[in-house]
Amino acid sequence: MSGQYVPSAETIVDLDALRHNVALLAERAQVPVMAVVKADGYGHGAEPIAKAALEAGAAWLGTTSAAEAVNLRNAGIEAPILAWLHPPGADLSVAAKAGVDLGVSNLDELRAAEGAAVHLKVDTGMNRNGCSPEEWPELVRAAKGYNVRAIWSHLASADEPGNPSVDRQVERFEWAYEVALAEGLRPMRHISNSAATLTRPDLAYDLVRLGIAMYGLNPVPQHEDLRPVMTFRSSVVSAKRTRAGEGVSYGHTWVAQQDTTLALVPVGYADGVPRGLSGKLEVFVAGHRRPVVGRVSMDQIVVDCGDDKVSVGDEVILFGPGDRGEPTAREWADNLGTIDYEIVTNMYRPRVRRRYLGTR
Repeated sequence: MSGQYVPSAETIVDLDALRHNVALLAERAQVPVMAVVKADGYGHGAEPIAKAALEAGAAWLGTTSAAEAVNLRNAGIEAPILAWLHPPGADLSVAAKAGVDLGVSNLDELRAAEGAAVHLKVDTGMNRNGCSPEEWPELVRAAKGYNVRAIWSHLASADEPGNPSVDRQVERFEWAYEVALAEGLRPMRHISNSAATLTRPDLAYDLVRLGIAMYGLNPVPQHEDLRPVMTFRSSVVSAKRTRAGEGVSYGHTWVAQQDTTLALVPVGYADGVPRGLSGKLEVFVAGHRRPVVGRVSMDQIVVDCGDDKVSVGDEVILFGPGDRGEPTAREWADNLGTIDYEIVTNMYRPRVRRRYLGTR
C-alpha cells in the first residue's frame, strides 16, 4: 500500500504570533512571567509552545499536573516549572526528582511534595483549589521545614475590570503573606493571570502567570495588540449545484430558497466543530464568508456558496485571526455561549493534523 495520508483538517499554530504575545505581555508585566502550557498548551501543543515562550522571554512554565511537567523535562526543557493540581495519594516523587516545583494546598500535599520546592496556595475567594484561610496558619507552620518558594492564589474576576472581588481577594492574599512572614518564611508572591497582567499592574508582585492572552485571545474588554495563534482550516471535497426546494443534511432543517452551489467540507463534530453551531456557523471560502447550512454532522458540513465559483481543493478557514474577515474562535464562543478557551483547547483531535509556523 503506497501513498501519503492527507488529513481532512488541520490546526495551524503560529509560533511567531505566540512569541509576539509573550514579549508584549512580559514588557507590560515588568516582572518575570510564567507561560502556562497546561491542557497540551491550551490545545496548541505543550512542548513547541513552551519552547517558543521561553525564547520570547518567559522565565517559568506552568502546568496543571505533575505528569505534564515531567513530560516537559523529558523533552529537554530545563526552565523552572510549576505543577499545581494533584489527585489524592499522588506520587509526586518523580516530579520532585525532576526539579519540578509543586503547588501545595493542604498538609497531605505538602508531605507528598517532600524534596521539591513548594508554592503554598491560599484560597482568597475563588473557592476552588487552595488552602482555606482557617487552615492557612497551620499549613504555613508545617511548611517551615520545606523549601517554600512562593505563596500564590488565583483571581476569580480579573477579566471584569473594576469588579470589587479583586480587591477583596488581594486583601486576603496580603494577610496570607503576612502570616507567612510572621513564621519566618520569605516567599515570592504571584496572583496575576492574563487579565490582571493587562489591567492591574499593581498586582504583578514577583511573577505573573500568562494563560489565554499568550495564545492571542484577549480576556478583557479593552483592545490589546494580541495575535491569535491558532487557525483551523480544511478544504472543499465536492461542489455541486442544488435546486430551490432541496433540503440539506439531517432533518432538512435548511431548505434552499433558490438554486445555489453547495460545497462539502470534511469536518464535523468529531473534528471539533460543535453541533451546537448548526445554523450559526460561517466559514471563509473562495474569498468570502459563507453560511454553513443544515446540521453539523459527525464528519462534514455543507456551505452555501450561492453563485460563487467554488472548486474541489479550495481552502476553507473555519476560524483564524480574523485578518481576512474569517470567523474567529471568539465568534464561535459567542455563538455557543461559552469562552474561547474552550474552543481552542477542544481542537486536539486524532483526525486533525497540527502544523507549526515559525519553528526555529
